[in-house]
Amino acid sequence: MTAEDGPVWTPDELAEAAKRIPAALDQREKNAYPWHWNQSARREQCAPDGDWRVWMIMAGRGFGKTRAGAEWVRLIAEAHPQARIALVSASLVEARSVMVEGESGLLSVGPPESRPLFEPSLRRLRFPNGAQAQLFSAAEPETLRGPQHSHAWCDEIGKWPLSHERATRCWDNLLMGLRLGDRPRIVVTTTPRAVPLVQRLVAQQADGSVQITRGSTLANAANLPARFLAAVKSEFGATQLARQEIDGELLEDIAGALWTRALLEQVREHGPVPAPSRVVIAVDPPAGTDGDECGIIVAALGEDGIARVLADCSVKGAAPAEWAQRVADGAREWNADRVVAEANQGGAMVGSVLRAADHAMPVKLVHATRGKVARAEPVAALYAAGRVRHVGLFARLEDQLCGLLVGGSYAGPGRSPDRADALVWAMTELLLGRQREPRVVSFD
Repeated sequence: MTAEDGPVWTPDELAEAAKRIPAALDQREKNAYPWHWNQSARREQCAPDGDWRVWMIMAGRGFGKTRAGAEWVRLIAEAHPQARIALVSASLVEARSVMVEGESGLLSVGPPESRPLFEPSLRRLRFPNGAQAQLFSAAEPETLRGPQHSHAWCDEIGKWPLSHERATRCWDNLLMGLRLGDRPRIVVTTTPRAVPLVQRLVAQQADGSVQITRGSTLANAANLPARFLAAVKSEFGATQLARQEIDGELLEDIAGALWTRALLEQVREHGPVPAPSRVVIAVDPPAGTDGDECGIIVAALGEDGIARVLADCSVKGAAPAEWAQRVADGAREWNADRVVAEANQGGAMVGSVLRAADHAMPVKLVHATRGKVARAEPVAALYAAGRVRHVGLFARLEDQLCGLLVGGSYAGPGRSPDRADALVWAMTELLLGRQREPRVVSFD
């Protein structure tokens, strides 16, 4: 604010004014005052000025994106009784559990008397003044073909289904139906992920039709449990994905990388998976105890023929007996059928330390005749073909995969992709091992 706009208030003066305001209100106004979003929201949680068409809040986990989206929908509904609002999430389950019934969802914001009535069977919310909001799933893009809307709130577009271009088809159908009212608008709340739809919106920022608010998890630290902050720091640490999941930064892919962020998002799974028919633990031993990590990856071949990464048990700075014990513990925990260990660094010693940790461990030693990146190329092709899944998020492993480049080089992080190399050995054992096919031989 400049002097021409009026008096310039210091933060202390603003805080003192905020304390005096309630005293000047009547009882009805005092009852409504705590629900005024602009009084409690951080500036970046409020809609920007200007004639934007899409406002995308692209920020770290726990930033307050869901609350901002729900409050925006509430303000639109209260101001426009004729509003018809689309609520779109990756699935109807998530739309209901997060956008509607969640702790920061539409049934939790605003004064109780002005909250909408939720009709689950109709996937609809009706506000007291007549405004309505309808739930949609990005997994079913054709359901947005036909309905008309004046506004929309799209949640976590970074995790919308990518197969068969569902995410972009859903978005395009939504845009086609956004033709009610004078100023149709969309609010997007998402963690940044380098998927086509997010990249498309970032590119449209140049013409002013898309406004982007960025922010870190730490911006909302005052409202987050210390245990949560400690957990995300432990989970992501100093990884590149920490920049994405905590700092809210959109990570661009390295040119020529064998794996892309979009591909890894496409192969990610959550929840129950088919029973494994075979489990292996792959080990890429370090050359010493001061530098590289010992890559330890648990993977399984499901009864559906899909190989899945189940766990990353890698360890850094461990002596041979220590990383061997980590492997033995993992083998028992996951009931591994085989432990595959690269023996280029250490030769027979690798097998000896593994068997010393557990003499019954089924160890298979393998020797690399090609470099790490060259061995990785056929495994990257398996990912592209849909033969591999990640059961959850493996930040450090995925950072390394995205640093492996066509042509044999590695762009980091770190000096060696030990976790990625262990994964390559696991997938080679599960999907690329030589298999003898039965043949019928005729005798004349």
